[in-house]
Amino acid sequence: MSFANRTATLADVPAILALERQAIGGSHWTVEQYHKLVEGGVVLVAEEGGKLCGFIGAHAVAGEWEIENVAVAAELVRRGVGTELVRRLIERARSEAAAILLEVRESNLPARGLYEKQGFREVGRRRGYYADPVEDAILYSLRFDG
Repeated sequence: MSFANRTATLADVPAILALERQAIGGSHWTVEQYHKLVEGGVVLVAEEGGKLCGFIGAHAVAGEWEIENVAVAAELVRRGVGTELVRRLIERARSEAAAILLEVRESNLPARGLYEKQGFREVGRRRGYYADPVEDAILYSLRFDG
């Protein structure tokens, strides 16, 4: 699959929002929340043919990055877009953070597998964290400081 990766700009927020709205079970944010993340966090996008087809967003807290949201266009799921976005985020974080943290629905086995293949380790659980349906969050960490 051939797609380009780059850092998001504020002009990408409408396309990010549209893509995120298509993601079943994903986190749904407001325009303002995405503006804040693009301006103060790290948001990488993937494009194919000039069209946004995926994104990953993270923010820094106390020397660690937390992945806030990831979405890939439905027609491109399981085609390497998410994997490449996670890899790019890891590359960037290595020089700027001690670790990357995230939580994911317990039932989201494809996402859990993707993170585990990239070296993330399960470090905990938040019972009943998600709603609609109520479900536990599995906590993952990828540490760079040994």
